[in-house]
Amino acid sequence: MNKRIVIENQVKDLNIKLSNGTVRKDYTASFSLSKDVVTDFWIDGCDQLGLKCDISEENECTISGKPSQPGDFKLKLSYKYDGMIDGEEPLSIELPIAFNPNPRSLWKDIPTDKNVIFYKDDCVCEYVKVEEKEETGPRKDIVAASQRGRSHAQEGKARDDHFKLVHCEDSDWYIIAVADGAGSAKYSRKGSEIACETVVAHCLEKLKDSAAFEEKIRAYKNAEDEETARKQMANIIYDIIGNAAFKAHKAINEASKANENSKPKDFATTLMFAICKKFDFGWFIASYWVGDGAMCLYNEKKGTSKLLGIPDEGEYSGQTRFLTMPEIFKDATAVFERLRFSIEDDFTSLMLMTDGVSDPMFETENNLNDFEKWKEFWNKLKTGFAEDEIGGVDLSDDNEESKTQLLKWLSFWSPGNHDDRTIAILY
Repeated sequence: MNKRIVIENQVKDLNIKLSNGTVRKDYTASFSLSKDVVTDFWIDGCDQLGLKCDISEENECTISGKPSQPGDFKLKLSYKYDGMIDGEEPLSIELPIAFNPNPRSLWKDIPTDKNVIFYKDDCVCEYVKVEEKEETGPRKDIVAASQRGRSHAQEGKARDDHFKLVHCEDSDWYIIAVADGAGSAKYSRKGSEIACETVVAHCLEKLKDSAAFEEKIRAYKNAEDEETARKQMANIIYDIIGNAAFKAHKAINEASKANENSKPKDFATTLMFAICKKFDFGWFIASYWVGDGAMCLYNEKKGTSKLLGIPDEGEYSGQTRFLTMPEIFKDATAVFERLRFSIEDDFTSLMLMTDGVSDPMFETENNLNDFEKWKEFWNKLKTGFAEDEIGGVDLSDDNEESKTQLLKWLSFWSPGNHDDRTIAILY
């Protein structure tokens, strides 16, 4: 029998199969051809698919790369054999190969209609640079980003999350607020905005002239009767933090009255916010938190993570409590339970985030209390997601680019987690 036909049948009988892959995901497939059968071979069609082909001296072939497009394709394997006549056409065979669409590419990104009531941008980021001063030394900066979730983008709905950042130059106080509007509430995007804007404005007014308050903080720091001093400080914090939260609650009620056929629950939102300042003895930090998400003081050197509250669930699994609920402010005790304050030597970062970030990153409430999980999270912030071609965030001093880096970081892929994502970091 003609040797060409014999060799051709031998290669066909190898039944070379190339595995399926996914667009933009690492792909590798390999096979080998006996040098007794084939003396030389090459493959055409890889470049067009974002792949490369490497063939070793032992006739081992490896196809690798990140496929650039979905669909069914055929690569052309051309080969030669010993004894071929000069000028004779090489033999060839087609190798089927298929790539599935990347799940991320199946999601639509429909811009929010700018004429919708209470419109807000689909994404926003901000950086607050705080210059070093001779009397204070190095100081921390703030960076935040908020991105509309894929589930909202798919339907062209507005982003419900919100944040507000302030550093008061007059008093050197930091004020940070983050809120997550309820997806089921039609005006929650406005509720989260009102909540953040109101508490920051209230705290800013209280802290512009903070000399008396700071004297009380120093007295608390040096008090011999810690229990009595703590109760006194709690009352002062209530006046600033607790009243800020209540004022936000009332502001949302007023917004509801101003919008015909709406109820406060239509503006339902979570809320977490903190005030902090560096003193010569350390940092004073006070906070309030209602709803899910996470707010944490992370100290890499000490190996500690302190959750500044408890993510509270509603009556049923998957629910949460909102600032708009009357029971949140039923009495002073209910408010006090949500307040936290402490003096810290120092910390690596203060982080506030909605559940669009905390759920995929921590998964369970127990993990929120695990330092090692926070360490993983902090490292992930800095390294990013190589598999999604998303870089890390450079959280170094005076890096204004960190805001755009953080916004891109929020695009990480997590199956089943497509809610709005917002995070603010003091570092």
